[in-house]
Amino acid sequence: MPAPLRLRLMFALLMSCLMSLLMTAWVTWLNLGAGPAYLAHWGKAFVAAWPAAFTVVVLLAPTVQRLSLKLVGGLPATRV
Repeated sequence: MPAPLRLRLMFALLMSCLMSLLMTAWVTWLNLGAGPAYLAHWGKAFVAAWPAAFTVVVLLAPTVQRLSLKLVGGLPATRV
């Protein structure tokens, strides 16, 4: 597997994991509070969210990165 593809997949794996972990923990806490069933509900939400988040990051990260480069200006908008 080429290094740029490995990097892109590792980034997607880590970013989607982190975002899914934080967002499902936050939304579960907002909806249910920190009761005795919190971890079970959070775990189910995380397992459901992570594959979707991974797919979104893999598909959209290059586009978002190019847009970010254009928005900050002065940096060349290169294909990643």
